[in-house]
Amino acid sequence: MPADTKAELPRDLDRLAARIRRCTRCGLHASRTRAVPGQGPPRARLVLVGEAPGRSEDKAGRPFCGAAGTVLDEALARAGIRRDRVFVTNAVKCRPPGNRRPKGTELAACRPYLLAQLATVRPRAIVALGQTALRDLLGPGASLRRLRGRWTAFGGVPLLPTYHPAAVLYNRQLFAKLAADLGKARRRAEAE
Repeated sequence: MPADTKAELPRDLDRLAARIRRCTRCGLHASRTRAVPGQGPPRARLVLVGEAPGRSEDKAGRPFCGAAGTVLDEALARAGIRRDRVFVTNAVKCRPPGNRRPKGTELAACRPYLLAQLATVRPRAIVALGQTALRDLLGPGASLRRLRGRWTAFGGVPLLPTYHPAAVLYNRQLFAKLAADLGKARRRAEAE
């Protein structure tokens, strides 16, 4: 297992992505097609953090390019956000088998990469998409039910928890709240 630590990770998104693509820190690397480092401008004002890549993302090597990505794109458009202006990543960079939730050890293995991405991009606001991303950022006691749509902070950066776009696939009524939360995040990122 590599001895990557947060201090040893590059502060350049391309070099960091290359490191993620060859990572073997947890067992997820054995079943992946491609790691999914994240995508977006290096100085994005807004960062979106999801849970983990799905089947489409594993094949393409890009975040949110499947069905949940279609929902995310619709919500971003409704919120007045161009996707090419935000940095989109996940708590875990490789697809868990069967699209299960990432295990704590897998989240811990990827956490230095997420922290390095946030330190590199230095966003003005972060959106946690779903319970897994929220807990990865704020700890196991964080509750999406309690915090959704309310500002909190991660490392001094404003953090807004909201629904994961995949949840909208199962409950379309959540779409309006997701889009409204993204709009709220856009206004905060532009105002800072």
